Amino acid sequence: MSWVTKTLSSTLGRKLIMALTGLFLILFLTGHVSGNLLLFKNDGGQAFNIYAKFMTTNPAVKLLSYLTYISVIGHVIYSILLSQLNKTARPVGYAETKSSKNSSSASRNMGVLGTIILVFLIIHMQSFWYQMHWGDLPIVSYDGEEYKDLFSIVSFAFQSELMVIGYVIAMGFLGFHLSHGFASAFQTLGLNHKKYSPAIEGLGKIYSILVPILFASMPVYIYFTSLS
Repeated sequence: MSWVTKTLSSTLGRKLIMALTGLFLILFLTGHVSGNLLLFKNDGGQAFNIYAKFMTTNPAVKLLSYLTYISVIGHVIYSILLSQLNKTARPVGYAETKSSKNSSSASRNMGVLGTIILVFLIIHMQSFWYQMHWGDLPIVSYDGEEYKDLFSIVSFAFQSELMVIGYVIAMGFLGFHLSHGFASAFQTLGLNHKKYSPAIEGLGKIYSILVPILFASMPVYIYFTSLS
């Protein structure tokens, strides 16, 4: 198993893990934002609560959840390792004079962006994920079946201006993070070609704008709906 250890500890191996976990998390974000669109449904949270129960009880989904947790942890750990490696390997003078010309703002600040997103993720999981699994949520009944009323928690949280503003800002940082990470992951995996790379980069830009906007629109919608 020494070759596995050597691969995972090498720069190339770390970049591969970053790329694979990053792409998996992109898939997770796609599914997550799709399900959360049920918050826009004007049914008192019924569709969202049914979806939340399915996502926390279905065996296949629970397995994917564990893979998501592992991917988040792996992505964070290896991003720190790569950031430290880049700092020690990059001459200071070169970084000061050439970095702005050779890379985008998002790529130069991936570590900072990732840290901000991680802090947001911890707060987000404590506010909703933890509450769904172990919180004392109200129970609602649809067609004789009981469900935890996660919608009431989400709705209450996003009646706070501070929560809404913080969430929207965090989605802005997520967009910047994705704007570099999407195409970079494909490049690391060797899936870059002069014929297809422009399309991948274009798709990455669209994704990095669309998904954060969809996420950010939900708390804004709930906030203004609560006012009326």
